[in-house]
Amino acid sequence: MTETETNAYDVVVLGAGPVGENVADRTRAAGLTTAVVESELVGGECSYWACVPSKALLRPVIARADARRVPGLSQSVQGPLDASAVLAHRDYYTSHWKDDGQVGWLDSIGADLYRGHGRLTGPRTVTVTGPDGDERVLTARHAVAVCTGSRAALPGLPGLDTVKPWTSREATSSASVPGRLIVVGGGVVATEMATVWQALGAQVTLLVRGKGLLPRMEPFAGELVAEALTEAGADVRTGTSVQSVTRENGTVVAVTDKGDRVEGDEILFATGRAPRTDDIGLETIGLDPGSWLPVDDSLRVTGHDWLYAVGDVNHRALLTHQGKYQARIAGAAIAARATGETLLAEPWSAHAATADQAAVPQVVFTDPEATAVGLSLAEAEQAGYRVRAVDVDLSAASGAGLYADGYKGRARMVVDLEDEILRGVTLVGPGVGELIHSATIAVAGQVPVSRLWHAVPSFPTISEVWLRLLEAYRDS
Repeated sequence: MTETETNAYDVVVLGAGPVGENVADRTRAAGLTTAVVESELVGGECSYWACVPSKALLRPVIARADARRVPGLSQSVQGPLDASAVLAHRDYYTSHWKDDGQVGWLDSIGADLYRGHGRLTGPRTVTVTGPDGDERVLTARHAVAVCTGSRAALPGLPGLDTVKPWTSREATSSASVPGRLIVVGGGVVATEMATVWQALGAQVTLLVRGKGLLPRMEPFAGELVAEALTEAGADVRTGTSVQSVTRENGTVVAVTDKGDRVEGDEILFATGRAPRTDDIGLETIGLDPGSWLPVDDSLRVTGHDWLYAVGDVNHRALLTHQGKYQARIAGAAIAARATGETLLAEPWSAHAATADQAAVPQVVFTDPEATAVGLSLAEAEQAGYRVRAVDVDLSAASGAGLYADGYKGRARMVVDLEDEILRGVTLVGPGVGELIHSATIAVAGQVPVSRLWHAVPSFPTISEVWLRLLEAYRDS
């Protein structure tokens, strides 16, 4: 027999990943009572099956690659990585898939945690079914924030479920290194996981339907990453679709549209994401289960003045840091509306997630790293801007040669010729992940090119690429 109790809050947050945590942090800081509902681990996908474990796995891989390009050190790091130590390092950073620390943090800000499956059961109402079957009805005086994230989307191949394919979850949490790994896809998850498992000893075959890797970035980013993966021993096949997958006596067999049979011990499908909205009660408020939720710049769902969709579920920018940015905006907007403050809706204001369209940064932690912020050349042209792309070889920066022998990389800035500001920047090369924030500031701040000449990069660092880019623009 189940028991039902009802509790009222100012705000109810559905999902306790980084996005939901940040919404709760902002609403609690504003003095609003807040409940957080979570069906799995507090900390969400990012903490246990995505950003954190993948970067813990990648860090030793990238450190060894960098060391191999340093005179006096390269000969000492030619051997294989200690796979068991790398996996243990990953386990440490996921807290061994226990969420005690993050539960403690929620408690420290005064948010109430409800464990169980939460579903909307009407306007401003969430019903939580706990592990014991008991139901708790949570009502929200001001807002419900849907922060349930996304899941891996698998293709509709017949019998795929019988193969037990890897998704990003299995790829980041596997307790052992497969002998052979087939990776289907060419985006961020595919390239990062190909980098990890190839370096840990797997023979990786990458099957990419498109013509190149990292299709959302400038073409040269995918080209440099594909070249490096191939040099590392991976088999990268572009323009290749998977037609069927079977598992025969433990071996996975993927048959391509070209008739090739590719064998592996495991197969990872990294072919996109789908919103986790299929079983959260959207139908009770007139929305379609399983759909992305359209929002305005304050992250409020279209047609529902009490409902917010924050992070992956709104399909604006499927990145953890961007979801956390949205959470800060949404939390501030919820608080402003709840307290009767003026909502600041103009671009770049406290209640508008303008960066989702204009200045989204991303780092792909491959070797070389691929980073970008803002618009690519093609995106800027499609948006109607009159722009010019300025490219330089990253090795032109003095710090690049000091960073690594034979440094290979490329930089591009997309300049708006009308306003003389940057619409986008792409950097590809070893160590550039720590450079992208300077580009993000330039793009988000709409810093004029003339002022960038006064942002003096320290010598001798890779950051001197900014001077080379400005000089190339001046001379073009």
